Amino acid sequence: MTPLTVIVTVACYFALLIGISWVASRGSDNDTFFTGNRKAPWPVVAFAMVGAAISGVTFISVPGMVAAKGYAYLQMVMGFIVGYVVIAVALVPLFYRLGLVSIYGYLGQRFGSNSYRSGAWIFFVSKMLGASVRFFVVCAVLQLLVFRPLGIPFEVNVAATIGLIWLYTVRGGVKALVWTDLLKSACLIGSVALCIIFIAKDLGLGFTQLVDAVGSHHSSRVFFFDDPKSGQWFWKQFLAGVFMAIATNGLDQDMMQRHLSCRDSASSRKNMIWSGVMQFFVIGLFLILGTMLLLYTSHNALELPEKSDELFGLVASHDGMPVVAGIVFVVGLIAAAYSAAGSALTSLTTSLTVDILDAPQRLDPQRLTIVRRRIHGAMAAVMGLVIVVFYHLSEDDAISAVYTLASYTYGPILGLFAFGLLTRRQVRDSWVPAICIAAPALAWVVQWLLHRTWGYETGFELLIINALLTMIGLTAAVPAARRQTPTAYAEKPV
Repeated sequence: MTPLTVIVTVACYFALLIGISWVASRGSDNDTFFTGNRKAPWPVVAFAMVGAAISGVTFISVPGMVAAKGYAYLQMVMGFIVGYVVIAVALVPLFYRLGLVSIYGYLGQRFGSNSYRSGAWIFFVSKMLGASVRFFVVCAVLQLLVFRPLGIPFEVNVAATIGLIWLYTVRGGVKALVWTDLLKSACLIGSVALCIIFIAKDLGLGFTQLVDAVGSHHSSRVFFFDDPKSGQWFWKQFLAGVFMAIATNGLDQDMMQRHLSCRDSASSRKNMIWSGVMQFFVIGLFLILGTMLLLYTSHNALELPEKSDELFGLVASHDGMPVVAGIVFVVGLIAAAYSAAGSALTSLTTSLTVDILDAPQRLDPQRLTIVRRRIHGAMAAVMGLVIVVFYHLSEDDAISAVYTLASYTYGPILGLFAFGLLTRRQVRDSWVPAICIAAPALAWVVQWLLHRTWGYETGFELLIINALLTMIGLTAAVPAARRQTPTAYAEKPV
């Protein structure tokens, strides 16, 4: 597959993306950018959310991780479904009832302005870092396939791709994201399915033989119950999946702004649950692809790459595969990359504009539009800078890096919301920023002690530890006079 083929593929996809964004953005205003005018049909959002939850890291890393970890990730995805049900039952009705543009407004109503700003800043930092890690993986692949053969530096690669993403999201915001995510979901599912078909055809496998080959391969093991100290132990993965879904979807402005674009709470709840169920089957398809990649490398005597994230690209661009397989791979990759980075830019712009600068309350609509667009451009520039920094700090298994990062950054947000929903106690609002900084630091100490003392490998349950430490800190921040006589929390009218 030549660089020209990749460039033409990217150009065609991006032209389609711009067209959809332009149609969706007609007559847009600030409300369209922030909430999509709350008119999105829930079936459209549900299917779009399948793609929204899958980033370039998932596309590249999940098939590659099969060689070392089997289908253990599917245990975590099972937990995701339970987490989505919790979000649908507990959080979605609350956010609609409060009429929130940014979900962190709840923390302001529940505890005070410091808690509100803490939640917004934690999201801001975690989303910027997480989105940059995800998009870095994609930029690295495009650098390998296109920019390096043409002698173009990585920095130019990043600037060009970030600029394209800024272009298609600057007007339509959430509304444009919902409809472009629909395209992304179709491209992702189609590309993975077609790659499986191409590999099966090359190996001479019919449907029955394909099922037998995948089922009998050592990499297709799903459940791991034998070693509680292992990071792949079922209950670690499952419980971490429940809380990870709540934290990175229900308490993430990036994801929730799509769900809140539905007409009402009932539609949003249906969208949430159905998108979780569909995601399970799509991730399963990615894992099956991982086994097929291993079968292909074994059959063709190919050496496995040192970095597992390079496995998919290695096979897709191999001389033994048809050119169309490489094109399908690139389409899936850029679909995942552009949508994930575009949604991150939109949510970061929303959080900084609404939560941190409080611009909608201080500015008239015309001035707000100008400020919002400037912030959108600034967020694109910062993301590009962070990606370049990550260029020298890449991980072999990027999907694990993303969730480990989320375990630290989303823990305080999970703890804040859990304390607010499960108790009626007020806290010293001025203490909250310090608690949110201290909890991740203490979680790292706990992780280090467990490994050093008992050889216990802390997995994604680090998120739960982090959230519990936050809740302990919030309990200590309850004024002494109120610990015995909790004050009932009354939601502010909207």
